[in-house]
Amino acid sequence: MRRLAASLVLAVLVAVAFCGCVGEEQTAGPISETRMTLNTICTVTIYDTQDRAILTGALDLCAEYEALFSISEEGSDVWRINNAKGAPVAVATPTAQVISAGLEYGELSGGMFDITIGRLSTLWDFTGQSGVPSDEEIALARGTVDYRQVAIEGNIVQIANPETWIDLGGIAKGYIADRAADFLIENGVKSAIIDLGGNIVAVGQRPDGSPWRIGVTKPFGQRSDLLGVVEIGEASVVSSGIYERQFEENGVFYHHILDPFTGMPATSNVAGATIISEGSMEGDALSTIVLLMGVERPSDSAEPVGGEAIGILARQSGFIGAVIVFKDGETASYGEFEFQQF
Repeated sequence: MRRLAASLVLAVLVAVAFCGCVGEEQTAGPISETRMTLNTICTVTIYDTQDRAILTGALDLCAEYEALFSISEEGSDVWRINNAKGAPVAVATPTAQVISAGLEYGELSGGMFDITIGRLSTLWDFTGQSGVPSDEEIALARGTVDYRQVAIEGNIVQIANPETWIDLGGIAKGYIADRAADFLIENGVKSAIIDLGGNIVAVGQRPDGSPWRIGVTKPFGQRSDLLGVVEIGEASVVSSGIYERQFEENGVFYHHILDPFTGMPATSNVAGATIISEGSMEGDALSTIVLLMGVERPSDSAEPVGGEAIGILARQSGFIGAVIVFKDGETASYGEFEFQQF
């Protein structure tokens, strides 16, 4: 999906220490399947069954949701909304659920997280081939961004401004990861890892009962360069960062995390945010909110970080913890979880 991750570029999370995680009593090793979908590399690994049909089913489910949420695939629910010119559109229940959640995060963040950013996200080309859009183009696209233009009743979606486009890239992959986890659980899986291009969901426990260890990639390093490892139980780990899709022009650095109020890349003091939460969709939205809004750093390093974004995190029932990387390379953690920094 060309633009599924448009509002959210992920720090690639590497599931580490899997070697030897299967208990000695289990003779068969884990089974795994990898597929290119959602415009990224998606892998599902199961540790307590040899039923490969379950693997295939989980990845098939990802492709089914991609066909609903894609901004660029003609005939998708999002494409039909964006091309309805303000007319009401009947959508599938998952699409309605994701849009409703996106509107809630828009309200929660005062519009910093905004799913109506579609005109802006499609205007920018972060391969660097098209260069920086003109001020006039950005201003025109900015004028279409306002999550309050979206009305949803049941499965009917309508946008008041006929020029406004929805882009679910900042939240959809998390929703898909959550549904893939549900699928595994419904099929009796008790130990698995889902990796949808950096959205990590741990299902159940490692076979030996020890915590899952998820590596967090160091910003602007090689994908194998780890900042550290978080230890979790059954939870999600999602990162947002300015270092994945970006380019430089005339000595100026541009990244894909767009501020809906300026139409330009966000200018906060945060380079990357990793969110540990009960749900991956929640982690998707919260990581982007932290990066857009920034974090207050206390003068005393022993004091916790603060600011409006941290306040938002603290109020979410599914939030567990966060690892924040500032633009100067310093890090901070917040919440109740184990983080081993290298």
